[in-house]
Formats: sequence, structure tokens, C-alpha cells
Amino acid sequence: MSTTADAIRSADAHSAHNYHPLPVVVASAEGAWMTDVEGRRYLDMLAGYSALNFGHGNRRLIDAARAQLERVTLTSRAFHHDRFADFCTELAALCGKDMVLPMNTGAEAVETAVKTARKWGYEVKGVPDGQAEIVVAAGNFHGRTTTIVSFSTDHEARDHYGPYTPGFVIVPYGDLTALAAAVTENTVAVLLEPIQGEAGVLVPPPGYLSGVRELTRERNVLFMADEIQSGLGRTGRTFACEHEGVVPDVYLLGKALGGGVVPVSAVVADRDVLGVFRPGEHGSTFGGNPLACAVALEVVAMLRTGEHQRHAAELGDHLHRELNVLVGTGAVTAVRGRGLWAGVDIDPALGTGREISERLMERGVLVKDTHGSTIRIAPPLVIGKEDLDWGLEQLRAVLSA
Repeated sequence: MSTTADAIRSADAHSAHNYHPLPVVVASAEGAWMTDVEGRRYLDMLAGYSALNFGHGNRRLIDAARAQLERVTLTSRAFHHDRFADFCTELAALCGKDMVLPMNTGAEAVETAVKTARKWGYEVKGVPDGQAEIVVAAGNFHGRTTTIVSFSTDHEARDHYGPYTPGFVIVPYGDLTALAAAVTENTVAVLLEPIQGEAGVLVPPPGYLSGVRELTRERNVLFMADEIQSGLGRTGRTFACEHEGVVPDVYLLGKALGGGVVPVSAVVADRDVLGVFRPGEHGSTFGGNPLACAVALEVVAMLRTGEHQRHAAELGDHLHRELNVLVGTGAVTAVRGRGLWAGVDIDPALGTGREISERLMERGVLVKDTHGSTIRIAPPLVIGKEDLDWGLEQLRAVLSA
């Protein structure tokens, strides 16, 4: 049997070092729990950055995948297949939109949204060709392709990948005045995360998203909401935008849409936006494949009941009450988030976020750090209160040690 050290040593020798994982090697998982190669169990408090909203090995999703595996997994979009129409119809209905453009990864959804906004700007709004601008927020994380890192303010993600793609204007997150000043006649879209995940689970000021919605409508600009991490139940609503009663022009979805089984992403909008595409102008060999559609259809069906959203809202309230008790105790300086999603700022005197994550790992809890001394807590939405409380107990023990 491979040991943790053996597996990590082999990985270090034969894989590019573009990640710095915690020193745990997972061999199996179920629900909110993972087991490593040596039989140790860990409570998953990250859920694959929301890709595992419905837990590891969710029986409904595994059964849907297994049934489709026996039939057909890939046709490419050169042909129709019998799961595609249902997937697009049901996802569009969940979003309250007309059309779906399926892709695979979150970054592909963002790239597709950028292309959509520019094409819409030239063909519908009438922006001069080559002059389209998209306004984005500082601290964003939308992916790591060359175009996307061109409008990142994270030096680790951006440095030494130029020359960069032009056409983006960066404004402070949560600053409606700065956003309004940045919008010009050539602006085709505002692209925002309703809650910035990688930045530390930053929730914008009350009224910000509704203000963005009003501004973009007034200026004839698309509001594109990147709900790849925040959407599909994570915050206690189907979409994080719902907390302010906002419906954007374009939803960007991914991660949880594939149920932690296959990569599935999508851009969802009305016909007057996605209708700008014609055959051959954009696509993906695997986008909207039968296996992806079968799993995502089951995800949509699970979300339609509202069960997971309600659980995330109720347990999320409990999570934030427990975490907020720690603020001002000398260990935690701030807590942010919504639903089963929290960014916890640890007093740097106690250690870096990485060090806190490693100490939690030693106690059987897996989280991930970001930006110095911040850790992110985002368990699968299927986690039970008893397991969540046990995980919080381990956090308190680490912080008091």
C-alpha cells in the first residue's frame, strides 16, 4: 500500500508544481468525509471550492452518471444527443432565462461570457469594432487563462504571462461610484462575482448588487454574474444575486453544476444576448456532452426542490453565529460570508493561513488558506450539524492551542 510520503514524493517528481496541496493523499470519500491512503478520516470543509456542493459520491449523481456511461458519453456537437435539449431547457428554467451555452470548466464559461459580451456589444449595442470594454472588480478570481489573468490583480496569477489582453477596466470591488465612473459608451458589460471567493469570501456592501443592476440597465450594459462558486445553493439561495433580489443579464455557472462528478459549466442568458452566436463561431468538443448533461440534469432536479438551499441557509446561520463568537477573542479578527461559506481572518500572530490549515489537518479537518492568514470554510451542503459542530470544535482547539 502506498504511504502518504511515497505518493507525495512521486507526485512532486512527475508533476508540475502549480499547486501547493496540503500533505494529505485522499483515497476515498463519501458525503462530507474523506479517507486517506493510510485509513485516516477527514472532514471536508472545502468541498472542492463548491464543486462538491452535494457531497462526495452522491448516490443520485453517481447513479445518473453510471446509467449514462452504459449508453453514450460523447458525440461532440457535430450531432444531437438525447440529453442535450432537456439539459438546456431545465437549466434555462432554473435561471429564468431563454438559452444555455454549455462548456466544461469555469474558466471556459468566463471566456465564453467575455466573447458573448464583446459580440453583443458590436452587433447589438453598436460599439465600434475592437473598442469594447468590460468593467471588472479588483480582487477578482475568474480563472487562469491568458485573457482572464489579464484583468486579475493577483500577482501570483498574473505576473510573467504577458502580453496581456486589452479591453478591461478594473475598479474597486463594492464601490458603486467608481463603477459608474468607469462605464463609457464603449462598455459592453460589467463582470462581477456576487461574493468574491478567492479574495477571502468578500461580501459587497448592502445595495451594491442592486445598484450595479440599475446602473447597467440605465447605461445599456450587460450585467454578468460569475456564480461559479457562489451559485447553486452555496449561500442559501440558488444564486447569490438573489440576496438582493437581483437578476443579472448573464449567469456564469460551473463547479457544482457537474456534481463533483464531471466538469460542467454554462453561460445562461436570454435570446437577445446568446442569440448573437451562429454556427462555427464558438464551441467545445466536450461542451454539453451526454455524460455531462445527464449529471447536470440531476443537479438541476435536486436544486429545484429547494432542499439544499434551505439546509445551507439554516446551517449557515449556525456556522456564522459560532464563528462570530470567535471575533475579538484574540484569535479571529473578522468573519465574512453567507450560507455555508465563510472567510475567517486569523490573527497573524497565531500563524499563517497555511499553518492553521495544517494544524486543522492534523486534527482531521480539511480547509484551505488564501491571502495570508485567511482560511475558507465551505463544507458540502449535505453536511450534518453534528459534523459541522465537530469541525468547529477542532478550529477552536487549534486557535486556543
